[in-house]
Amino acid sequence: LIFQERYSLKFKAPFVKTKLVFLFIITRHLQHQIITRPRIMMDSSLSDTPCEVREGFILLGRKGVYKVEKFLGEGSYGKVAKCKKLGTDQVVAIKIIWGSGQMEINALEELSQINADDHNLVKFVESFKYKKYTCIAFEVLDQSLLDFMEKRDFHPLTVEEIRTIAWQLIVALKGLKSVNLVHCDIKLDNIMLVDQVSEPFRVKLIDFGLAEKIGHMRTGATMQNICYRAPEVILGLPLDQSVDLWTVGYILFVLYTGSFIHGWDADYNILRAMVKMQGRLVEDNIPFWSCDQLIHSCLDKTKIKEVEQFVDLLKRMLMVDPSKRISPSEALQHPFFTMGRVQPTAGTHTTNPEEPPAVEVHLQPEAKEVTNTPQRPAAVSQECSRWRNLVSKNFETRWELSRGQKLN
Repeated sequence: LIFQERYSLKFKAPFVKTKLVFLFIITRHLQHQIITRPRIMMDSSLSDTPCEVREGFILLGRKGVYKVEKFLGEGSYGKVAKCKKLGTDQVVAIKIIWGSGQMEINALEELSQINADDHNLVKFVESFKYKKYTCIAFEVLDQSLLDFMEKRDFHPLTVEEIRTIAWQLIVALKGLKSVNLVHCDIKLDNIMLVDQVSEPFRVKLIDFGLAEKIGHMRTGATMQNICYRAPEVILGLPLDQSVDLWTVGYILFVLYTGSFIHGWDADYNILRAMVKMQGRLVEDNIPFWSCDQLIHSCLDKTKIKEVEQFVDLLKRMLMVDPSKRISPSEALQHPFFTMGRVQPTAGTHTTNPEEPPAVEVHLQPEAKEVTNTPQRPAAVSQECSRWRNLVSKNFETRWELSRGQKLN
């Protein structure tokens, strides 16, 4: 600005060129960051704004006084601190935001119309101001699904574990739809395990800083993390709540395979991977997705049916055309969730359609190295564990293809 005031009148043309070159350099740098450092860009952890709040600080809220015990994380928005409400044993997580945070507060006020626990949403306590910061207090949760998966080197979850998570996330989307809200930023980072020890795979949706009312979503608007971006967002088409359903379907895919469908470098490559996936896997229904050969190598007929239903649900959630995508209410009635009431498997299944089937879960199974992986489905062993590893291997190959390593 100083340069512009002093020299722009005298050297107008050189200044304009200099500014354009500067903007070009900055833009190229950001693109390089996204390509070479996706984990950092996903977490938005590059913040140049210092937070004045420190451990031991006292924060005066409208419903109580809080003492900062320690910081749980930080990002471009600010920091998240674990705080204790003085005079009580209540512990909360306070998100300390640089700025107004009005979008998130508005979304949380809308969500106050429904029960957070019933809809698997983080419980909002209160919001207040501290100097130039906005503080939003929530219940304390355990860890994000991203942290959980990283600790296990992205070793895939079982179908039973995924069904528990899937039900809860779809119920959360149904709750959001009931108040005409779209999350717009669902990702592994924003799905929290409540308490993995006492309540295995009980999850809640967090971070409504980018949430929008359905009627306020602009055609062509850029939203969602690039890793989980719905095709209609990439193509600049009209948007609605189905963008969230796409993302949840994609996350379920990642949890089952332990890998992503595509790379993170550009919308073009992502869209190309989507076209390859939908064109070959869904519409042509090749054996890999229909599981005609792979699934029937398993001896356990119940497991075969579960995987078939899971794949069918994914197909419906990952439809490229949002008008053909399954709705949250329809998804909750899908056989992947309801079949337990007809053909009970291990564990006790509920008969209440508003609650997820109870399943047997396993805490962080140890990853096993796969050796002598068969090259063709016909050679797959009758053991389901080896079959699942073959599935993961096929998906990894498709991920490499989506990055252009073997494309013509």
